[in-house]
Amino acid sequence: MGHDHSHGHNQNKKALLISFLFIFSFMIVEVVGGVVTNSLALLSDAGHMLSDAAALGLSLAAFYIGEKASDMGKTFGYRRFEIVAAFLNGITLILVSLYIFWEAYRRFIDTPTVSPGMMIIAIIGLIVNIIVAWILMKGDNEHNLNVRSAFLHVLGDMLGSVGAIIAGLLIYFFDWNLADPIASVIVAILIVISGWRVTKDSIHILMEGSPGDVDMEKVSMSLSQIPGVMEVHDLHVWSITSDFKALSCHVVVGDEVNRDGILVQLSSFLEQEFGIHHSTIQVEGETVLEGHHHSCT
Repeated sequence: MGHDHSHGHNQNKKALLISFLFIFSFMIVEVVGGVVTNSLALLSDAGHMLSDAAALGLSLAAFYIGEKASDMGKTFGYRRFEIVAAFLNGITLILVSLYIFWEAYRRFIDTPTVSPGMMIIAIIGLIVNIIVAWILMKGDNEHNLNVRSAFLHVLGDMLGSVGAIIAGLLIYFFDWNLADPIASVIVAILIVISGWRVTKDSIHILMEGSPGDVDMEKVSMSLSQIPGVMEVHDLHVWSITSDFKALSCHVVVGDEVNRDGILVQLSSFLEQEFGIHHSTIQVEGETVLEGHHHSCT
Protein backbone atom coordinates (compact mmCIF):
# COMPACT_ATOMS: atom_id res chain seq x y z
CA MET A 1 0.00 0.00 0.00
CA GLY A 2 2.81 2.41 0.97
CA HIS A 3 4.60 2.14 -2.35
CA ASP A 4 1.48 2.29 -4.47
CA HIS A 5 0.14 5.29 -2.61
CA SER A 6 3.32 7.34 -2.87
CA HIS A 7 3.61 6.50 -6.56
CA GLY A 8 0.09 7.81 -7.22
CA HIS A 9 0.90 10.77 -5.00
CA ASN A 10 3.96 11.84 -7.00
CA GLN A 11 2.12 11.26 -10.25
CA ASN A 12 -0.69 13.51 -9.02
CA LYS A 13 1.78 16.16 -7.95
CA LYS A 14 3.54 16.16 -11.30
CA ALA A 15 0.23 16.25 -13.20
CA LEU A 16 -0.91 19.21 -11.11
CA LEU A 17 2.33 21.12 -11.52
CA ILE A 18 2.42 20.82 -15.32
CA SER A 19 -1.29 21.69 -15.54
CA PHE A 20 -0.80 24.70 -13.30
CA LEU A 21 1.98 26.12 -15.46
CA PHE A 22 -0.04 25.58 -18.65
CA ILE A 23 -3.23 27.14 -17.36
CA PHE A 24 -1.60 30.03 -15.55
CA SER A 25 0.35 31.18 -18.58
CA PHE A 26 -2.65 30.86 -20.86
CA MET A 27 -4.91 32.70 -18.44
CA ILE A 28 -2.73 35.79 -18.83
CA VAL A 29 -3.05 35.52 -22.63
CA GLU A 30 -6.83 35.31 -22.24
CA VAL A 31 -7.12 38.32 -19.96
CA VAL A 32 -5.11 40.43 -22.40
CA GLY A 33 -7.14 39.01 -25.31
CA GLY A 34 -10.44 39.63 -23.53
CA VAL A 35 -9.56 43.26 -22.88
CA VAL A 36 -8.28 43.87 -26.42
CA THR A 37 -11.26 42.22 -28.15
CA ASN A 38 -13.74 43.49 -25.52
CA SER A 39 -15.12 39.95 -25.02
CA LEU A 40 -16.83 38.99 -21.76
CA ALA A 41 -16.90 35.38 -22.90
CA LEU A 42 -13.10 35.42 -23.03
CA LEU A 43 -12.83 37.31 -19.76
CA SER A 44 -15.25 34.94 -18.06
CA ASP A 45 -13.24 32.06 -19.45
CA ALA A 46 -10.13 33.78 -18.08
CA GLY A 47 -11.95 34.18 -14.75
CA HIS A 48 -12.62 30.50 -14.87
CA MET A 49 -9.00 29.84 -15.77
CA LEU A 50 -7.92 32.01 -12.85
CA SER A 51 -10.06 29.88 -10.57
CA ASP A 52 -8.51 26.85 -12.30
CA ALA A 53 -5.02 28.11 -11.69
CA ALA A 54 -6.00 28.82 -8.07
CA ALA A 55 -7.53 25.36 -7.82
CA LEU A 56 -4.39 23.73 -9.17
CA GLY A 57 -2.16 25.95 -7.04
CA LEU A 58 -4.15 25.14 -3.89
CA SER A 59 -4.15 21.46 -4.76
CA LEU A 60 -0.39 21.57 -5.20
CA ALA A 61 0.09 23.43 -1.93
CA ALA A 62 -2.16 20.85 -0.31
CA PHE A 63 0.06 18.03 -1.54
CA TYR A 64 3.21 19.71 -0.26
CA ILE A 65 1.64 20.64 3.08
CA GLY A 66 -0.02 17.22 3.31
CA GLU A 67 3.42 15.64 3.10
CA LYS A 68 4.55 17.26 6.33
CA ALA A 69 4.86 14.51 8.89
CA SER A 70 2.35 14.22 11.70
CA ASP A 71 3.25 15.62 15.10
CA MET A 72 1.62 15.55 18.50
CA GLY A 73 -0.49 18.60 17.72
CA LYS A 74 -1.70 17.28 14.37
CA THR A 75 -1.74 13.55 14.83
CA PHE A 76 -2.97 12.79 11.32
CA GLY A 77 -0.35 15.05 9.76
CA TYR A 78 -1.55 17.76 7.43
CA ARG A 79 -3.53 15.56 5.06
CA ARG A 80 -6.75 17.33 5.97
CA PHE A 81 -5.47 20.49 4.32
CA GLU A 82 -6.31 18.92 0.96
CA ILE A 83 -9.96 19.05 1.94
CA VAL A 84 -9.72 22.62 3.21
CA ALA A 85 -8.14 23.48 -0.16
CA ALA A 86 -10.97 21.78 -2.04
CA PHE A 87 -13.48 23.69 0.10
CA LEU A 88 -11.83 27.07 -0.64
CA ASN A 89 -11.79 26.09 -4.29
CA GLY A 90 -15.49 25.43 -4.35
CA ILE A 91 -16.27 28.76 -2.69
CA THR A 92 -14.03 30.67 -5.16
CA LEU A 93 -15.81 29.03 -8.07
CA ILE A 94 -19.18 30.16 -6.77
CA LEU A 95 -17.95 33.75 -6.29
CA VAL A 96 -16.36 33.89 -9.76
CA SER A 97 -19.62 32.80 -11.36
CA LEU A 98 -21.68 35.35 -9.44
CA TYR A 99 -19.39 38.06 -10.80
CA ILE A 100 -19.86 36.78 -14.36
CA PHE A 101 -23.67 36.75 -13.96
CA TRP A 102 -23.56 40.38 -12.88
CA GLU A 103 -21.28 41.46 -15.71
CA ALA A 104 -23.38 39.54 -18.28
CA TYR A 105 -26.55 41.22 -16.96
CA ARG A 106 -24.97 44.62 -17.57
CA ARG A 107 -24.06 43.57 -21.10
CA PHE A 108 -27.58 42.38 -21.89
CA ILE A 109 -28.85 45.86 -21.10
CA ASP A 110 -26.13 47.62 -23.05
CA THR A 111 -24.53 45.35 -25.66
CA PRO A 112 -20.96 46.31 -26.50
CA THR A 113 -19.23 45.48 -29.77
CA VAL A 114 -16.96 42.46 -29.60
CA SER A 115 -14.11 41.76 -31.98
CA PRO A 116 -14.34 38.30 -33.63
CA GLY A 117 -10.56 38.00 -33.11
CA MET A 118 -11.54 36.54 -29.72
CA MET A 119 -12.13 33.25 -31.55
CA ILE A 120 -8.47 32.60 -32.21
CA ILE A 121 -7.68 32.99 -28.51
CA ALA A 122 -10.66 30.80 -27.56
CA ILE A 123 -9.44 28.04 -29.90
CA ILE A 124 -5.95 28.09 -28.37
CA GLY A 125 -7.68 28.00 -24.96
CA LEU A 126 -9.60 24.90 -25.95
CA ILE A 127 -6.38 23.15 -26.99
CA VAL A 128 -4.65 24.11 -23.72
CA ASN A 129 -7.61 22.75 -21.75
CA ILE A 130 -7.67 19.48 -23.65
CA ILE A 131 -3.96 18.96 -22.93
CA VAL A 132 -4.42 19.73 -19.23
CA ALA A 133 -7.52 17.54 -18.92
CA TRP A 134 -5.53 14.70 -20.46
CA ILE A 135 -2.65 15.23 -18.02
CA LEU A 136 -5.06 15.23 -15.06
CA MET A 137 -6.87 12.14 -16.39
CA LYS A 138 -3.57 10.32 -16.07
CA GLY A 139 -3.45 11.46 -12.43
CA ASP A 140 -5.64 9.73 -9.88
CA ASN A 141 -8.90 11.64 -10.12
CA GLU A 142 -10.95 8.64 -9.04
CA HIS A 143 -9.93 8.68 -5.39
CA ASN A 144 -8.49 12.11 -4.79
CA LEU A 145 -11.02 14.88 -4.19
CA ASN A 146 -8.32 17.43 -4.78
CA VAL A 147 -7.30 16.18 -8.21
CA ARG A 148 -10.96 15.67 -9.04
CA SER A 149 -11.84 19.25 -8.14
CA ALA A 150 -9.00 20.46 -10.37
CA PHE A 151 -10.22 18.16 -13.15
CA LEU A 152 -13.80 19.48 -12.88
CA HIS A 153 -12.48 23.03 -13.13
CA VAL A 154 -10.68 22.15 -16.35
CA LEU A 155 -13.70 20.40 -17.88
CA GLY A 156 -15.89 23.42 -17.18
CA ASP A 157 -13.18 25.54 -18.70
CA MET A 158 -13.15 23.45 -21.84
CA LEU A 159 -16.87 24.08 -22.28
CA GLY A 160 -16.19 27.77 -21.65
CA SER A 161 -13.73 27.84 -24.54
CA VAL A 162 -16.25 26.07 -26.77
CA GLY A 163 -18.84 28.69 -25.76
CA ALA A 164 -16.45 31.51 -26.59
CA ILE A 165 -15.67 29.94 -29.99
CA ILE A 166 -19.39 29.63 -30.85
CA ALA A 167 -19.99 33.21 -29.69
CA GLY A 168 -17.09 34.32 -31.88
CA LEU A 169 -18.59 32.57 -34.92
CA LEU A 170 -21.99 34.18 -34.31
CA ILE A 171 -20.43 37.63 -33.95
CA TYR A 172 -18.29 37.11 -37.06
CA PHE A 173 -21.04 35.85 -39.37
CA PHE A 174 -24.18 37.49 -37.99
CA ASP A 175 -22.76 40.42 -36.07
CA TRP A 176 -24.75 39.10 -33.10
CA ASN A 177 -22.93 40.64 -30.13
CA LEU A 178 -25.38 39.27 -27.57
CA ALA A 179 -23.86 35.83 -28.18
CA ASP A 180 -20.95 36.96 -26.02
CA PRO A 181 -22.76 37.53 -22.70
CA ILE A 182 -24.96 34.47 -23.41
CA ALA A 183 -21.88 32.26 -23.73
CA SER A 184 -20.50 33.71 -20.52
CA VAL A 185 -23.73 33.00 -18.60
CA ILE A 186 -23.59 29.36 -19.71
CA VAL A 187 -20.01 29.15 -18.43
CA ALA A 188 -21.08 30.74 -15.15
CA ILE A 189 -23.81 28.13 -14.67
CA LEU A 190 -21.27 25.34 -15.20
CA ILE A 191 -18.90 26.99 -12.73
CA VAL A 192 -21.63 27.22 -10.07
CA ILE A 193 -22.51 23.55 -10.44
CA SER A 194 -18.96 22.27 -10.13
CA GLY A 195 -18.26 24.72 -7.30
CA TRP A 196 -21.30 23.56 -5.37
CA ARG A 197 -20.37 19.88 -5.77
CA VAL A 198 -16.81 20.32 -4.57
CA THR A 199 -17.92 22.49 -1.65
CA LYS A 200 -20.56 19.95 -0.63
CA ASP A 201 -18.13 17.01 -0.77
CA SER A 202 -15.51 18.83 1.25
CA ILE A 203 -18.00 20.04 3.88
CA HIS A 204 -19.15 16.44 4.27
CA ILE A 205 -15.59 15.34 5.03
CA LEU A 206 -14.92 18.31 7.33
CA MET A 207 -18.10 17.44 9.26
CA GLU A 208 -16.75 13.90 9.76
CA GLY A 209 -19.52 12.48 7.55
CA SER A 210 -19.21 8.80 6.70
CA PRO A 211 -17.61 8.22 3.27
CA GLY A 212 -20.09 7.82 0.42
CA ASP A 213 -18.67 4.46 -0.63
CA VAL A 214 -18.97 2.88 2.83
CA ASP A 215 -22.28 1.32 3.85
CA MET A 216 -22.37 1.66 7.65
CA GLU A 217 -25.07 -1.01 8.08
CA LYS A 218 -23.02 -3.43 6.03
CA VAL A 219 -19.83 -2.73 8.02
CA SER A 220 -21.69 -3.32 11.28
CA MET A 221 -23.37 -6.52 10.01
CA SER A 222 -20.18 -7.95 8.53
CA LEU A 223 -18.21 -7.36 11.73
CA SER A 224 -20.97 -8.93 13.84
CA GLN A 225 -20.89 -12.06 11.70
CA ILE A 226 -17.22 -12.80 12.41
CA PRO A 227 -17.08 -15.88 14.69
CA GLY A 228 -16.58 -14.87 18.34
CA VAL A 229 -18.03 -11.37 17.95
CA MET A 230 -21.20 -10.87 19.96
CA GLU A 231 -21.93 -7.22 19.36
CA VAL A 232 -20.54 -4.12 17.66
CA HIS A 233 -21.31 -0.68 19.07
CA ASP A 234 -20.03 2.93 18.92
CA LEU A 235 -19.12 2.48 15.28
CA HIS A 236 -17.69 5.53 13.51
CA VAL A 237 -16.30 5.76 9.99
CA TRP A 238 -14.97 9.03 8.60
CA SER A 239 -12.44 10.40 6.13
CA ILE A 240 -9.24 12.15 7.12
CA THR A 241 -8.81 13.19 3.50
CA SER A 242 -10.38 11.94 0.29
CA ASP A 243 -8.48 8.67 -0.02
CA PHE A 244 -7.82 7.99 3.66
CA LYS A 245 -10.69 6.41 5.60
CA ALA A 246 -10.62 5.77 9.33
CA LEU A 247 -12.83 3.66 11.59
CA SER A 248 -13.28 3.23 15.31
CA CYS A 249 -15.62 0.87 17.15
CA HIS A 250 -16.16 -1.27 20.24
CA VAL A 251 -16.46 -5.00 19.72
CA VAL A 252 -17.83 -7.34 22.39
CA VAL A 253 -16.41 -10.88 22.26
CA GLY A 254 -17.01 -14.10 24.21
CA ASP A 255 -14.69 -14.64 27.19
CA GLU A 256 -13.04 -17.67 25.59
CA VAL A 257 -12.02 -15.77 22.45
CA ASN A 258 -8.35 -15.00 21.72
CA ARG A 259 -8.48 -11.20 21.68
CA ASP A 260 -5.25 -10.58 19.79
CA GLY A 261 -6.27 -13.09 17.15
CA ILE A 262 -9.68 -11.52 16.63
CA LEU A 263 -8.17 -8.02 16.51
CA VAL A 264 -5.88 -9.03 13.65
CA GLN A 265 -8.79 -10.76 11.93
CA LEU A 266 -11.08 -7.72 12.23
CA SER A 267 -8.56 -5.18 10.98
CA SER A 268 -7.47 -7.27 7.99
CA PHE A 269 -11.15 -7.91 7.18
CA LEU A 270 -11.85 -4.15 7.20
CA GLU A 271 -8.88 -3.56 4.96
CA GLN A 272 -9.82 -6.20 2.38
CA GLU A 273 -13.59 -5.74 2.34
CA PHE A 274 -13.96 -1.98 2.79
CA GLY A 275 -10.53 -0.51 2.02
CA ILE A 276 -10.27 0.94 5.54
CA HIS A 277 -6.58 0.88 6.46
CA HIS A 278 -6.80 2.84 9.67
CA SER A 279 -8.96 1.20 12.30
CA THR A 280 -9.06 1.52 16.07
CA ILE A 281 -10.97 -1.33 17.68
CA GLN A 282 -11.69 -1.66 21.36
CA VAL A 283 -12.23 -5.32 22.28
CA GLU A 284 -14.48 -5.88 25.30
CA GLY A 285 -15.63 -8.97 27.24
CA GLU A 286 -19.20 -10.05 28.01
CA THR A 287 -19.14 -8.37 31.45
CA VAL A 288 -18.76 -5.00 29.72
CA LEU A 289 -21.75 -5.88 27.58
CA GLU A 290 -23.90 -6.45 30.70
CA GLY A 291 -22.73 -3.17 32.24
CA HIS A 292 -23.31 -1.43 28.92
CA HIS A 293 -26.89 -2.65 28.73
CA HIS A 294 -27.57 -1.56 32.31
CA SER A 295 -26.26 1.92 31.67
CA CYS A 296 -28.05 2.24 28.33
CA THR A 297 -31.80 2.58 28.45
